[in-house]
Amino acid sequence: MTSPLIPLPKSIRVLALCQALYTIAISIQLTLTGLAGLQLASNKALATLPFSLIILSAAFSALAAAHWLQRVGRRKGFLTGAALGAMGGGVAFWAMQQQSFALLCVAALLSGGFQAFAQYYRLVAADSVQGANKGRAISLVLTGGVLAALLGPWLAKTSQAWLPTILFGGAYLLASLMGIATAALIYFAYKPIPMVLAASENSEVARPLAQIIRNPIFIAALSNNVVAYTIMAGLMTATPLAMQGCGFSIGDSAGVIQWHMLGMFAPALIAGKLVQRFGAITLAFTGMALLLVASLLAQQSTALMIFYTALLLLGIGWNFLFVAGSTLLTLSYQPNERSKTQACSEFTTSFFAAGASLFAAPLLQSWGWTKLNTFAPWLLIIPLLATLYFWRSQRRELISV
Repeated sequence: MTSPLIPLPKSIRVLALCQALYTIAISIQLTLTGLAGLQLASNKALATLPFSLIILSAAFSALAAAHWLQRVGRRKGFLTGAALGAMGGGVAFWAMQQQSFALLCVAALLSGGFQAFAQYYRLVAADSVQGANKGRAISLVLTGGVLAALLGPWLAKTSQAWLPTILFGGAYLLASLMGIATAALIYFAYKPIPMVLAASENSEVARPLAQIIRNPIFIAALSNNVVAYTIMAGLMTATPLAMQGCGFSIGDSAGVIQWHMLGMFAPALIAGKLVQRFGAITLAFTGMALLLVASLLAQQSTALMIFYTALLLLGIGWNFLFVAGSTLLTLSYQPNERSKTQACSEFTTSFFAAGASLFAAPLLQSWGWTKLNTFAPWLLIIPLLATLYFWRSQRRELISV
């Protein structure tokens, strides 16, 4: 990360706005889909299945999205994702109108396709610049979520009453509108710029994926991303259900999710500078510590203020660990290895996050909120060891030089 700092391209700012629109749509899904599933599912243990399908669909769609972006270009690829988001919101509205759990699951699969493409916003931005600017580019894209964190849960809470005869109908129409707005922004404002070093992609032989994933830097990147998303997705999905079980209102849940999402995205305003100054490894360790504190705090009480504080820290910890992991990921491959390496990482991350959100409801029912939070400290051992392994490998290389 020795490159001089440069003004970031305008296209990255457009991607940040796309990130904001996508995050508003997904925050509506997050706030309401578990509750919608609870209303429509005959087996209440399946309440979080639709939200889990969003993440599971994102996992498998990530593999196709990487190749589709490479084949048709980033602009057409991102338009495809936005169209899936618009359809997902529309089908969810139809599901609530028809009181169909099956349709809600179909809507979730479509929304997962939107998420799969949106996951590449930050990576495309990072691949457009060099060295120290990669962390800044990732951070800038994630700052788009700050606006969404402020507006998303509030819009979910207010828009659900727009159509009194259809539960959550107005909110899902709004989610569909976010997909349409994203498509319009990409079509009229987004101008892709060449990927850095794209002209030299044939100058080096591409390594097999099996060789890339054995490198310490990739192991650390993947471990940080996977565990950050697994802990965050599991606890965040369970939160509205846990709060409902504690007697809190939908408005209370929306407020907690709003502060959680603010924690997820507001630190992106400084995370890029933190990567520059202290490095991705230090940022990763800080993120792990915050996730640990959030988990321990959530085990102490089910008071409303504890929900607010724990979920805020959960969001900040996720941001630091995810920005660190994403930065390391963009440094783990050569340009001609980009597509397969990114697809592997995004698929794996989304797959484990889907599992966490899928099991959130049944585990919450069986164990309760306090015991559910005991998993996080054990999971954090994985990125801790992986990052220490990468750090030691770096030190060995410096000593050998």
